[in-house]
Amino acid sequence: MENNRRSILKKFTIGLAGLFGVSNLSATEKKSEKITGNLITDQNYPLFSSAVKHGNTLYIAGKGAHFEGDIKAHTDHVLKEIEKELLKNGSSMEKVLKVNVYLADLADYKAMNEVYRGRFGKNPPVRTTVATYGGVPGNSLVEIDCIAALD
Repeated sequence: MENNRRSILKKFTIGLAGLFGVSNLSATEKKSEKITGNLITDQNYPLFSSAVKHGNTLYIAGKGAHFEGDIKAHTDHVLKEIEKELLKNGSSMEKVLKVNVYLADLADYKAMNEVYRGRFGKNPPVRTTVATYGGVPGNSLVEIDCIAALD
């Protein structure tokens, strides 16, 4: 009886997923393909991946700048690191859909924008920018992560 209910519930859920276009994903696309070339570890335990592919979407982990410098130098460095990660994984700055910017100090917003402007092409992605309480990890003045499309 319990197996029958599960089977009915599973069929119902699959049917609902089909209404929202989810059924077009194959079994392999439903699972995330973790890119572990830059797996970040702490005491030999994985903490996070630098990038994860899921279907036709690429998720890039936050990048920071861990050196002495001002917000413009940090933003330029971080955007270059984001671009390297995108290219390495089959995407580009022009295919970025969503960006999150984390500033250590909201007073750096204008200077960060001066460097950020134009880096994602003529049609920039949607963006959220926030100032963090307590700073950005690793003493970076800015951290940026993004979501991008793949071909």
